Amino acid sequence: MRGENVEAVAFWVLAVAAVGAAVAVFVVDSMARATFALLASFLCVGGELLLIGLHYLGVLVVLMMIMEMLVMAVFMVMYMMNPAGLMPMTMLHNRRGAFAISGAAFAALAAGVFTVPWPERAGRPPRDPTVALGEAIMGPKMLVMMVIGVAILATMIATVVLAAHRGRYDLEGDDRGGAR
Repeated sequence: MRGENVEAVAFWVLAVAAVGAAVAVFVVDSMARATFALLASFLCVGGELLLIGLHYLGVLVVLMMIMEMLVMAVFMVMYMMNPAGLMPMTMLHNRRGAFAISGAAFAALAAGVFTVPWPERAGRPPRDPTVALGEAIMGPKMLVMMVIGVAILATMIATVVLAAHRGRYDLEGDDRGGAR
């Protein structure tokens, strides 16, 4: 098979896997499993972005979703009432209403695909689509967003540190004879 055929097959395999994993989010019976199904779906989407030549966005989605889902899983283990989010549960509530709303939204979007007059391409695609997308989304505010990202990380670390009411060496029964 030629390179284009391999890429086309990989694209469709990742697309089907992304949709299948997204469906699994609502089918599995625990929050932990739903978290990792969502991670699998996002990893497939990251693979799709890599395949269409958006390398920076693809790697960004992969790295960001791995960290986000792992942080979510850690917090789930720490704070959920059921152990590690593994107790059986359902992600679907008000099934009839959800099916009606999602069916109507799908029908409206599908109708839009076929009824909207799509514009013709004006000009050529940019030489570097990642730079063009970054400029279109961020413009001159990229430095601000990088600073905000560091501030959010510092806030997450400070929240975990402040939430711990005991220090590392202030454990009960640690045989150190310190004040309790």
